[in-house]
Amino acid sequence: MKILLTGATGFLGFRTLEVLVQLPEVSQVIATGRTLKPSHTVEHPKVRYVLGDLTHQEFVQSIAAQAEYIVHAAALSSPWGSYASFEAANLITQQHLIKAALEHRIKRFVFISTPSMYFTGNDRFDIKESDPLPRQMVNAYSQTKRLAEVELEQSGIAYVTLRPRALIGRGDTVIMPRIIRAQQEGRLKVIGNGKNIVDLTSVANVADAIVLALTTQTGLNETYNITNGEPVKLWEKIAMVLQLLGKEVPTAQVPYWVVWAAAGAMELSAKLTGGKEPVLTKYGVGVLAKSMTMNISKAQKLLGYSPKVSTDEAIREFVEWFV
Repeated sequence: MKILLTGATGFLGFRTLEVLVQLPEVSQVIATGRTLKPSHTVEHPKVRYVLGDLTHQEFVQSIAAQAEYIVHAAALSSPWGSYASFEAANLITQQHLIKAALEHRIKRFVFISTPSMYFTGNDRFDIKESDPLPRQMVNAYSQTKRLAEVELEQSGIAYVTLRPRALIGRGDTVIMPRIIRAQQEGRLKVIGNGKNIVDLTSVANVADAIVLALTTQTGLNETYNITNGEPVKLWEKIAMVLQLLGKEVPTAQVPYWVVWAAAGAMELSAKLTGGKEPVLTKYGVGVLAKSMTMNISKAQKLLGYSPKVSTDEAIREFVEWFV
């Protein structure tokens, strides 16, 4: 198998790369990203790094010509930004990759999407892939990722789409580091009652799901939720991370509606002034305050997915790496 892996220098990408090079059936991985990071680089004879911009059609054509399979893990996943920037990074790149996949007869396309498109600002439990999506998605990231899903579904290429939830573990540069930073700056407070239940997912389990997506014979042309399959109280796990790092755990609580309203005002101000990302966004507030759990029975049945690394194990793995 010759695999093109986009986003290979990111958190999920480099952890997936570590797994792919260990597979005897994989002969080469063309690993692409914008920049190389020493902490997220895999040195192996099977790996060839090719840095470039996926919004450039010529670059995409050149790297796809050398592959048989595509794993598309690159994305702009910031909670804030212009629609045009998300469209370019998440939708235009998908269109370029699909065009290249068709021209070079790619055997299979594994797309890493997002469950943020399920977000409504309300508690949601046991969400299935077939559940109706909100008419208006919470942000441009969710919108463009959903449009990218549709492009792939309509392309005629053999595909598997994965929607992994809240990745944690060694190499995490997003979720846990943001929480730690907020605590260090004195900004971290419990929003709501602190009892919201969510899915967190070990990045190692997502890498396993990608391997299953590359090799499945029964689960093609489907979309799958991927989680650890063990919903947890979010603020208990945040406390666990902080305690393991020897940091103070926040106990002050702020009513959800107060923070939600403040986030709305900050978003409006940022939009009107064209300013940078506000300190609070409604999506960020909702993620910290509302319950959201996902049903993974489809992935278990059709892909044979079975989470191996628990949430607590992933947290300890992150802390050991972070310090």
